[in-house]
Amino acid sequence: MSNFPFLSVLTVAPLVGALVVAFLPRHRPELAKQVAFVWSLLVLVLSVVMWVSFKAGGDRFQFRESYSWIPNWGVRFTFAADGIALVMLMLIAVLVPLVILASWHDAESSKRSVPVYFALLLVLECTMIGVFAAADVFLFYVFFEVMLVPMYFLIGSYGGHQRQYAAVKFFLYSLVGGLFMLAAVIGLWVVGGKTFDWEALSKVDISTGTGRWLFLGFFLAFAIKAPFFPFHTWLPDAGGAAPAGAAALLVGVLDKVGTFGILRYCLPLFPEASKWFAPWALALGVIGIVYAALLAVGQNDLKRLVSYTSIAHFGFIGVGIFAFTSQAGTGAVLYMLNHGLATGLLFLVVGMLISRRGSALITDFGGAGKLVPVLAGVLFFAGLASLALPGTAPFISEFLVLIGTFTVNKPVAVVATLGIILAAAYVLWMVQRTTQGTLNPALTEVEGMRRDLNLREKVVVAPLVALILLLGFYPKPVTDVINPAVQATMDDVGRTDPAPSVGTVQEAAK
Repeated sequence: MSNFPFLSVLTVAPLVGALVVAFLPRHRPELAKQVAFVWSLLVLVLSVVMWVSFKAGGDRFQFRESYSWIPNWGVRFTFAADGIALVMLMLIAVLVPLVILASWHDAESSKRSVPVYFALLLVLECTMIGVFAAADVFLFYVFFEVMLVPMYFLIGSYGGHQRQYAAVKFFLYSLVGGLFMLAAVIGLWVVGGKTFDWEALSKVDISTGTGRWLFLGFFLAFAIKAPFFPFHTWLPDAGGAAPAGAAALLVGVLDKVGTFGILRYCLPLFPEASKWFAPWALALGVIGIVYAALLAVGQNDLKRLVSYTSIAHFGFIGVGIFAFTSQAGTGAVLYMLNHGLATGLLFLVVGMLISRRGSALITDFGGAGKLVPVLAGVLFFAGLASLALPGTAPFISEFLVLIGTFTVNKPVAVVATLGIILAAAYVLWMVQRTTQGTLNPALTEVEGMRRDLNLREKVVVAPLVALILLLGFYPKPVTDVINPAVQATMDDVGRTDPAPSVGTVQEAAK
C-alpha cells in the first residue's frame, strides 16, 4: 500500500463528491445529506488505511507523489506527509463526517440550498487536505488561498447574525496574509534557484537579511491564519456568525494551517530567522494566552466565548513551537490535534444548545441541565477538556508545552500557566450560567428545550468524547508518529534539548 497515491486521491475525492452533491436536485435535500455523509466516510476509511501504512520509524516524508504542472516555473503537484501532516489529515477525516451529521438541519433553517451547503463542506475538506499534503510551496499557497472560498460562502450564506460582515472580515484578513505570503513565495523562488520544491529549498543557504524578510512574510500570513495576537480580531466574528459545524472546522482545522505552516515552512527554511524572531513570537503567544482568556471571561455570546478560548489555546501552541525543545514541540503538535477534537466538540455541542433555545446569549439560559441533562453533561465534559483537565487529551499537550518551555524559559512558562487558571474561570462560569443553577422559566416555554440529544446527535459526540478520553490516557500511538517529525524540525533549526543539570541527574539516579 505504500505505493498507492493516498494523498492525491484523498485530495481529489472530496472535490468529486462535492460536484456530485451540488448537482443533486434541490428538492432532494435528504439525498444530498446522505451522499455527502457516505462520501466523507470513504475519505475517513482511506485515511485510516494511510495511517496504518505510515512507518513511524521510516523516512521523514512518506507517500510522496510528484506530477508536472507548470514546467517553466518549476511548479509541480508534489504531495508528501510527515508525522505532523498525517495527524492533521486524520483530524480532518474524523471531523468532517461528524460535522456533516451535526449540520443535518442547518442549511434548511437558513432557507438556502441544502445540496450546495454540503457540497461546500466537501470542497472545504478537499482544500484542507491539500494544504496539509502539499510539499510544493506554490501548491501550498494555492490551497492556502482557495481554502478561503468555501468558508466565505459557508459563513456569508448560511451563518447567523452579521454573517456578511463576518465573512468579509474573515476573507480580507486572510487575503492580506496571503499577499504577504505571495511576496515571500516569489522571493523564495528567486533565491532558491527557481524551484518551489520543499526538499530542494530546505537545502538552500539563504543570507541572513534575506532569510529574515522571507520569514516575516510567511510568519505574518500564518499568524493571521492561526490567529495569534494581535491578528486575532477576525476569529470571534467569524466563529460567532458561522454555522456551528462550519465553526468547528474553522477553529478545529483551518486555524491549524497557521501553526502547521510555521512548523513546515518558517522553521526549516529559515532557521536563523526563526531563532532571531523567537523572543517576539514567544511574547505574542504569552500575551495571547492571557488577553484572550480575559476577554473570554466577559463574553455573553456562547460561540464568541469559544472563539476567544481558541485564541488563548493558540498562544500555547505558539509558545510550544518557539521554545525549540522536543517536549514543547511535541506538545504543540499534539495540542493542534487535541484542540481540534475538544474545541470541535465544544462548538458542536454549543450549536445543539443554541438551535434548541434559538439564542446564543448565555443570559437566555440558566438551569438548562434540568431539561436536557445529557446535552448538559456533554457540554460540561467538552468544557473540562477545553480547560485541559487531567485525564483529557488537551492536558497532555498543555503539560508537554509548559514543561518543555520551563526548561529553557521559566518566565514564559510561568506567565503562560496563568492561562490555565483563567480557563477554569471562563469554562466553569459558562457551564454554571447555562446549564446549572435555578431553571430559567422562559426555557420551559421553548419547545426545543424539551428535547435532549437524539440518536444522530449522540453519534456525533460519542466518537469525540471517546477520542478525547483515549488520548488523555494513552497518547502513545500519536506521539510515536509526531516525535520523529518534531525532532527533524528541531534539527533543521539547529536546536537540541538542554542537558539536565548535575543536581537533576543525581536526583534521577536516586
